[in-house]
Amino acid sequence: MSFQNDEVIQIFKDSGALLEGHFLLRSGLHSAHFFQCAQVCQYMDKVTRLAEIMLPMLKDYGATTVVGPAMGGLVIGQEVARQLGLRYVFLEKVDDQLALRRNFKFAAGEKVLIVEDVITRGGRVLEALTQCRAHGAEPVAVGVIVDRSQGKTSFDVPHHSLAELSFPTYQADKLPPELQGSEAIKPGS
Repeated sequence: MSFQNDEVIQIFKDSGALLEGHFLLRSGLHSAHFFQCAQVCQYMDKVTRLAEIMLPMLKDYGATTVVGPAMGGLVIGQEVARQLGLRYVFLEKVDDQLALRRNFKFAAGEKVLIVEDVITRGGRVLEALTQCRAHGAEPVAVGVIVDRSQGKTSFDVPHHSLAELSFPTYQADKLPPELQGSEAIKPGS
């Protein structure tokens, strides 16, 4: 594990954001581990540090705007935008799908970075890419705090993560014995 990976995990542990139990992830998969980024995001010094670590990965793409998918990308996206001196907008959920609202607009071809908290399958990032393009923006890169996809997630733009973790995930009908018989909870990111 890299020093950066270790530091990010330590931030999650110090914040009480790395949970253990039986969880139903937004992806529909089950896991014995859950990253509750909201626990980290209540400590602005920790958010500031995570953004500082992320900046070198994202600063050279020529973006003028950072986009944060709701809910997970809101706080980290805003802090990345602040530190880069860029405009910040967010996508929000409407009937469980991301949408551009609140009269936010993109100029044709506006270069945007998408910043998210955690990906397992990358569904929200894919939605964000689609929404940005549908509104005329040009996504140039994606940054995430934690990639738990085990290297299986790919996007059509470069993507970077602060930590890559391979906590196993399971289909509902293929739970390991330690998760069978317990109710999965959805604590929210």
